[in-house]
Amino acid sequence: MTLNRWITEMGLGVDVHGSDYTKAAKRAVSDALRHSSLNFFDVAGKSVSDMHVEVVIGATRVDAIDSESVAKEIPYGTVTVTVVPGGLDVASPDGHDQLTMVNAAILVSFEE
Repeated sequence: MTLNRWITEMGLGVDVHGSDYTKAAKRAVSDALRHSSLNFFDVAGKSVSDMHVEVVIGATRVDAIDSESVAKEIPYGTVTVTVVPGGLDVASPDGHDQLTMVNAAILVSFEE
């Protein structure tokens, strides 16, 4: 099976207090999804169930992401989630908390 990428969307998610990496990842996915409206399905002869959706998450702590929870943010298609090193943590002035930033790329492909 050969897949052709049709769509790339990017998003940023932040957990301001609490360092919840999964929450930030889900917000990044939501950010990416909220900036797209796909109107080509009828013209291309495709349906939402034909989509192969790859979600790539960048976080400083790859082990802290619940990939299954992140995948549930995608409403259609066959979804895979990959977590790679990335993102950014910014310590609070007193050093007792941090701002947790996570990036998401959503890559949508269809079979040829």
